Amino acid sequence: MKRTPLIAGNWKMFKTGSQAVETALRLAELSCDVEDTEIMIAPPFTALALVSENIKASKVRVGAQNLFYEKEGAYTGEVSAQMLKGAGVSHVIIGHSERRLFFGETNEDVNRKIRAALESAISSTEAQR
Repeated sequence: MKRTPLIAGNWKMFKTGSQAVETALRLAELSCDVEDTEIMIAPPFTALALVSENIKASKVRVGAQNLFYEKEGAYTGEVSAQMLKGAGVSHVIIGHSERRLFFGETNEDVNRKIRAALESAISSTEAQR
């Protein structure tokens, strides 16, 4: 089976909601003729639903920059896979080196996150270290 190349842009902690929508719409316009390559952007959490809604008819997929492995609970500031799906997310970046460096994420944490993404049918992209 031939793998489809994925071009992903992680926007990290940049852009407000309106800035993210403007950028996503422009990317969708510029990439409308791209074939045989999957395109995914990962705006900040605060812009996910806005961006998803505005580009849902395009070829560009929306991904999250992270997820938490539990479905719900008293985990202040965390976002579950189901919450991401509700915001229109189809992909998630897991295991990013910055998460490991600044937040101490371990291989076990990454494994739990990948399992949560798979159980929720979100495509997980494990970041290269």
